[in-house]
Amino acid sequence: MQPSLFGGPDLGRGPARTELGRGAWVDMCPGWFGPTADGLFDRLLTGVPWRAERRTMYDRVVDVPRLMAFYTEGAALPDPELRTAKGRLDEHYRDELGEDFATAGLCLYRDGSDSVAWHGDRIGRGGTHDTMVAIVSLGSPRALTLRPAGGGAARRFEVGHGDLLVMGGSCQRTWEHAVPKTSRPCGPRISVQFRTRGVR
Repeated sequence: MQPSLFGGPDLGRGPARTELGRGAWVDMCPGWFGPTADGLFDRLLTGVPWRAERRTMYDRVVDVPRLMAFYTEGAALPDPELRTAKGRLDEHYRDELGEDFATAGLCLYRDGSDSVAWHGDRIGRGGTHDTMVAIVSLGSPRALTLRPAGGGAARRFEVGHGDLLVMGGSCQRTWEHAVPKTSRPCGPRISVQFRTRGVR
């Protein structure tokens, strides 16, 4: 039997699901990538054409506090292990999701001062339909926090090297997520986000 990225040779095992409420949930699978995570991190860090972006916020243009890369539907992913990962995710979630993952967004958090503010992936179908965003985390551990849209108590998930976190159901509409800045010493982290067609 071929090993599975979901828990070794036991193909029936999957990630642990946390029900958030309001139709939203999070799946966590620590160490999903296993020993190949180190090499993948190194290859992505040096091989991806990372770019800095600037965005308008309120009345001024500011630097986005992370580097980014985006692979559209049908584009070649930057590493064969990501193609394998996408295939395993498609296989595991296809029945529940009703479709395959289509795009991959990569973010490089260079240190603890890089972050992403509270938001939901609501551009396109994510604003009106249930969807999934599958995140593979590589490098230094960082917290991913979630809170109900409109405010409320936050939930904190510590996401480490090689971990998988999947946000599903109504999560993008009814909850917001963020990667907050941290003052503790922190090395680089790469986040790979697999999304379905028409969701950003």
